[in-house]
Amino acid sequence: MAIPELIAFLSILLLASLLIPPLAKLIRFPAASLLVVIGYLAAELFIHFGGDTGIRANSFQPLIFYVFLPILIFDSAYHLNAKHLLRNLPAVLWMAILGMGLLALLTAVGVYFGINHPTGFPWTTALVCGALLAATDPVAVVAQIKSSNAPQQLEILLEGESLFNDATAVVLFSLFIALAVGDSGSVTPSAALLDFARLFFGGIAFGAMTGYLASLLSRILKDSYSAPLLTLLLAYGTFYLGEHWLHVSGIMAVLAAGLVLGRSHQSLYSQEQAQPLKQLWGLLGQLGNNLVFLLMGVTVSLAMFTQRWLAILIAIGVVIVARVISTWLSLKAAKLTPGGEPIPSAYQPVIMWGGLRGVVAIALALSLPTDMAGWWTVQAIAFGVVVFSLFVQAPSNQLLLKRLIEKDK
Repeated sequence: MAIPELIAFLSILLLASLLIPPLAKLIRFPAASLLVVIGYLAAELFIHFGGDTGIRANSFQPLIFYVFLPILIFDSAYHLNAKHLLRNLPAVLWMAILGMGLLALLTAVGVYFGINHPTGFPWTTALVCGALLAATDPVAVVAQIKSSNAPQQLEILLEGESLFNDATAVVLFSLFIALAVGDSGSVTPSAALLDFARLFFGGIAFGAMTGYLASLLSRILKDSYSAPLLTLLLAYGTFYLGEHWLHVSGIMAVLAAGLVLGRSHQSLYSQEQAQPLKQLWGLLGQLGNNLVFLLMGVTVSLAMFTQRWLAILIAIGVVIVARVISTWLSLKAAKLTPGGEPIPSAYQPVIMWGGLRGVVAIALALSLPTDMAGWWTVQAIAFGVVVFSLFVQAPSNQLLLKRLIEKDK
């Protein structure tokens, strides 16, 4: 493909990411949903007039893992209120680790037996699908909470769960991908568990160390305009070194580094000094989210929904049931854990229904290796579940929020 064509198409995507969110707000339509629709139409028109988007399924994995995911994870971790997170940490960890694991397993089992095609959709592929769909992204729900003046604890629970859940799901997803495209018979459950612990806790330890070093460097430099460059270097450098040097989870490392540095910067910089940081990560976070939804629109095809509609419906039903079970058990466990802030029972419906699938699920679906059995089916399922989240769950969750706020009054 010619470089000028690629630049032209990327320019169209950037223009769309700039103009669509204000338009969506004007017409009161979910921005993410409109981005998907516009991405699809733009790609179809571009191809119709003889263009080549340059988008290939086998080129997505490095783009998503090395460009988008470090930005999305670091942006969420850096801006999370550490003080409020600590008060709700037991519940967040129960939902993000136990709940996510149960959700991934229950989803994998349900989808495997629902599709019932061991050759074209083996167990390893079902596990990949379960881990992918376990990644929640309640961005739309959090936006509704903020606009509705809903309780801050509910916002922290949803944001914190999503952040830790996403990072844990990516670790599981990477392990299951290795099983799906490698020799799954040579991997024992104990070896897989040890590998997960190494990736997970090793990533947290390395990220905490780099975040601490970056916070020390921030105090030495004492220059608010060097801080944006430092955060960018920390996000990408921590991910790369964790993945390729220490062979731990780069995503968990970025998560820990973002939390540590974010906590340090909250006490180090005044509101005015932190403005360059807010501007940089506001731009990168928004651009990353917008471009991933646009790329979903570019790669989506009607054949996914016409040929894989039954698999998509099965997955939607399984995910809803699995989310209810896993969330209920996680909140019960959190209630029995000392040290955490009590969670009102009225929050449960919003938490259960607010576990939307969005940008991280799309990013993982776009990164699927094309040599994995049933990869296209998994991608179609992911896109179908995300479309359901955008057009059904996100709008209807507003009704649950209104009821919750009315009860509080």
